[in-house]
Amino acid sequence: MGLSDVEAAKCWPVYDRYAAELSRIYDTKIALLKDYAENYGTMTGDQAEDYIRKRAEVEQSTMQLRLKYMPAFRKVLSGRETALFYQLDWRLGLAIDAQLVQVPLINP
Repeated sequence: MGLSDVEAAKCWPVYDRYAAELSRIYDTKIALLKDYAENYGTMTGDQAEDYIRKRAEVEQSTMQLRLKYMPAFRKVLSGRETALFYQLDWRLGLAIDAQLVQVPLINP
């Protein structure tokens, strides 16, 4: 992001807290995907619906975390730098999701 040493010293502690919380959300997402991958062929309709609801909760948790940390990042970064951080964060999240979508679809 091209931060100065002073900006980086202020930003990294906020990022470390954010990344730790985000990591826990990704752990949940990966556990859900692992369970899905192991059981998608035999899932009942109710189990499949439950999976979708849990995945939606994970996605919602990610967005809530981003919104929660926006004021903290804004305290140590300019508005434009905060926006750039979130743009990069979203792109990284999309790249991770692109790797995670390799699981097969449920056959109706």
